[in-house]
Amino acid sequence: MGDGRWSRAEWLQQYDLLGKIGEGTYGLVFLARTKSPPSKSIAIKKFKQSKDGDGVSPTAIREIMLLREITHENVVKLVNVHINHADMSLYLAFDYAEHDLYEIIRHHRDKLNHSINQYTVKSLLWQLLNGLSYLHSNWMIHRDLKPSNILVMGEGEEHGVIKIADFGLARIYQAPLKPLSDNGVVVTIWYRAPELLLGAKHYTSAVDMWAVGCIFAELLTLKPLFQGAEVKATSNPFQLDQLDKIFKVLGHPTLEKWPSLASLPHWQQDLQHIQGHKYDNTGLYNVVHLSPKSPAYDLLSKMLEYDPRKRITAAQALEHEYFKIEPLPGRNALVPCQLGEKIVNYPTRPVDSSTDLEGTNNLQHSLTVTAVSGNMPGAHGHGRWNELWGYLEATRCSTGPSAATVEKERANGDARISCTAEVKTIIRFSAGRETSGR
Repeated sequence: MGDGRWSRAEWLQQYDLLGKIGEGTYGLVFLARTKSPPSKSIAIKKFKQSKDGDGVSPTAIREIMLLREITHENVVKLVNVHINHADMSLYLAFDYAEHDLYEIIRHHRDKLNHSINQYTVKSLLWQLLNGLSYLHSNWMIHRDLKPSNILVMGEGEEHGVIKIADFGLARIYQAPLKPLSDNGVVVTIWYRAPELLLGAKHYTSAVDMWAVGCIFAELLTLKPLFQGAEVKATSNPFQLDQLDKIFKVLGHPTLEKWPSLASLPHWQQDLQHIQGHKYDNTGLYNVVHLSPKSPAYDLLSKMLEYDPRKRITAAQALEHEYFKIEPLPGRNALVPCQLGEKIVNYPTRPVDSSTDLEGTNNLQHSLTVTAVSGNMPGAHGHGRWNELWGYLEATRCSTGPSAATVEKERANGDARISCTAEVKTIIRFSAGRETSGR
């Protein structure tokens, strides 16, 4: 399969399928090992058919297009794209990560009953920011950062290395003059930035930084910082409970500190809500048990700045004093930082060996394309499949263009992207195929 060409083969023969390890709204995830040496673990993500009957999920296509364009140690690696021609089901193969931040936090809270050591917290956070800085510098917003989407490698030379995953809601954006406008809900409610909660239709990569602040606090305290209940009655409802949780910790935002606050769609509803409510600002430092003079608190408070224009960026955060004092962050976040300190043995993911890939008996005519494309035939199928085939056919280069080729240029007073045909296809597809995502 490594010659970069389409081939008619039973693509599953290259793997030993071990079983199901997860599922969600997108579909199922299976654990497999490659048969060819050196054997390594692979996660195979099978997407559900789209609800509109057009075959492949637009979420899957967006994930393929973006992950083929980017390469970074702290971003999950897309190994292969597999398409079962029998039922047009889509499978993405990734390097397997044994852990994620959600399970690490839960293990410390529910099993060990003690906090995560400072070195591990700092190393996990630094790597998360490192990957995010790369994405933002290449004009990509993740839009769904949460602990379960932050993977941690559990074996081999990358042991303890973070991988940002799940790019189904990620988008190319044009900044700073033309922020992204969106018509759907993004970011899981507990990690959703206040500008989104107040109905902002235009936003930037600052929404990711708010989510990172929430994750940082959760690594410190082992519980979500703002654990509100989500309202799902309408497409963009007023999230009263989530805002209430934020205000009780940070106090209510003011026009003095956030001048553009009054222009947000839900601002008037918020004003009505706060009448009769007193938010004393209990102090973020009291909630996360940090000294208000500590570098850790200073960094966290800058991530949780109400005004997105004042919120610290990923690149700025990497240069913060917090990462320059002992213990210094390391590449392997899971090793002990002090002599004699015990290694934490995090549990492996449970594998349901009774669940097999659907339709595995009909895969003799399946088609496989490597993550780096080569010579490809014309489009098959119709509708959204034509988008995918056309995109793959348009990217014939043996080594897909690096995200570094996405150049920022301004013309006619507007911010725009001058880029490869690959990224232009991403923008064209994303603009016409946006979904709500949750």
